[in-house]
Amino acid sequence: MAKGSGKRGFGQDKTGWGFFGSELKRRREAAKLTQQQLGERVICSGSYIGQLEAAIRKPQLDMAERLDAELTTDGLFARMCEELINNSPHADYFTEAAHLEGLAVTIREYAPMFVPGLLQTPAYARAVVLAAQPLAPEEEVERLVTARCERARILDHPTDPLLWAVLDESVIRRKVGGAAVMREQLQHIVDLVRRRRIVIQVLPLDAVPALTGMLNLMTFEEGPPVAYIEAPKTGNLLDDPARVTQCELRYDLVRATALSPEASLALIESVAEEYAHEG
Repeated sequence: MAKGSGKRGFGQDKTGWGFFGSELKRRREAAKLTQQQLGERVICSGSYIGQLEAAIRKPQLDMAERLDAELTTDGLFARMCEELINNSPHADYFTEAAHLEGLAVTIREYAPMFVPGLLQTPAYARAVVLAAQPLAPEEEVERLVTARCERARILDHPTDPLLWAVLDESVIRRKVGGAAVMREQLQHIVDLVRRRRIVIQVLPLDAVPALTGMLNLMTFEEGPPVAYIEAPKTGNLLDDPARVTQCELRYDLVRATALSPEASLALIESVAEEYAHEG
């Protein structure tokens, strides 16, 4: 994943990741263990250990605790997690996925409920945040909206990453924030498509989706592909090849059932015009 590490990953504070990785490598080698051997002992793959050492993957507290136990480091890795690493503006379960977005060569996403975060306008993002947290203080709402919009800076690059999103038709018809907010949101998507920056397809309401929830698939120049799935207040990042392959198959089935990119763009423009008339 070296390509992305030098130019993207906007909004992702990696303070402590490199120190964690270098210290892990030092302690592993002192214990005379290969990455694969250590991985087997702490219930993960050797490549995952390698990605931790290279500061590609965000260290997780439960893994840090297992490393401490195996390498007898008296809580060192757990303390690094808590004091140096867990300072992301994103929810804990999404922090690593948000970082990997900034390193990805391709991102393929299925959105069954809302416009994907990378494509959200500030007004739309605010409406989504308030729907989930109606009693949140204004400063917290602004923090969450800012963090979400900061992620979208990866699209400032003219071509990289390739973003291909399939939206359920209900996403473009659900009036999040009102007609004016939706018109702006859909026009933003149209503008990105017209600039040939993203590919969008719409899954019609009368189609039966092969997926029942949100899915984000990411590939990298170096390192295996990953899949990220999310439910309320929880998310899972999958890197097991068999599970990722199954997710890719489901995504391909959804994409095959969706309208063509040309027909999808025409539908989005039509719905945006309907919102304009409402305003």
